[in-house]
Amino acid sequence: MRPARKQRLWMAAFIVAGVAVAAALTMTAFQKNLLFFFSPSDVMAGEAPENQSFRLGGLVTAGSLKHLEDGLTVEFIVTDFGHSITVRYSGILPDLFREGQGVVTQGQLGADGIFAADEVLAKHDETYMPPEVADALERSGHPIDEDKSQ
Repeated sequence: MRPARKQRLWMAAFIVAGVAVAAALTMTAFQKNLLFFFSPSDVMAGEAPENQSFRLGGLVTAGSLKHLEDGLTVEFIVTDFGHSITVRYSGILPDLFREGQGVVTQGQLGADGIFAADEVLAKHDETYMPPEVADALERSGHPIDEDKSQ
């Protein structure tokens, strides 16, 4: 092989290897930041990842909101009418957070079965239901009104 051709071959191999490494790093970063949504029934069925953050959504059970002693930590129960999970959140709840309304929380399930939320997302008006929550409620046999799942 001539030296110029050999040099081009090495350059092409180097570029292909660089692109492959960049693609692998991008995919790894994407997988680490990907958060999946699960209903309480999905979590109880063991479908949720262990030791990883995920989103848990459903309806906040009426009468389940408790303020703990420190004044900033709250506990409430999220249900899809099939199963329920207690959520513990330390922080200020969104202004639109209400019992009996849809909610999506982000965090991890602890060994004690309590979901430790890092973030609580509430609906944006009285007719809105997050699509994931609406789908989870329909799968559990408790569908909601069509106008609430926009």
